[in-house]
Amino acid sequence: METFTSLKQPVDNPAFAAQRRRTLEQLDPAELDPPMVDLVRRLNELPYCFTIQSCCGHFVFGGHPDPRNLERLPPSQGAGPVQYRMAYLALCLDNGEQGIALLRDLERLPAIDPQYVQFGCADWFWERQVNSYALQVMPMRHRTRDSAWIDYAEALRVQSVRDELLGRLDQLVDARL
Repeated sequence: METFTSLKQPVDNPAFAAQRRRTLEQLDPAELDPPMVDLVRRLNELPYCFTIQSCCGHFVFGGHPDPRNLERLPPSQGAGPVQYRMAYLALCLDNGEQGIALLRDLERLPAIDPQYVQFGCADWFWERQVNSYALQVMPMRHRTRDSAWIDYAEALRVQSVRDELLGRLDQLVDARL
């Protein structure tokens, strides 16, 4: 599936509050990846934001064939390929002052590692919900895909970048709550 497209500028959305309420009423934390539950809950406390989808990123490799595997990669597994299922956070922002400020903060996060962190949009999210954005961790050459086969050394790098991004997101949300 192709997921990532370039950043779109926010547009007026007078239905934001109603869309937010409906989306949050349907949110089932039990369906979230456990490492994302607290971050998603805290993001959804911000009145100018709501999450649409998320994934903590999964590594499928020898001995761990579950596509929703949550185990960390061992530091030295060997050189075998790893299927990486993208870590991402899709959210919708209000076009008001606070939503735009959060958008600007999110735009800076790819500086963590521009070869692995992207911030933009996904057309299929935007078609359903304007002002929706996606922050993702994926090797740049695979940025439009939701999974990719990568070598083990790169998978370790991706895991490290993902962990740093999630930590920075936690800090960003803490500062806004």
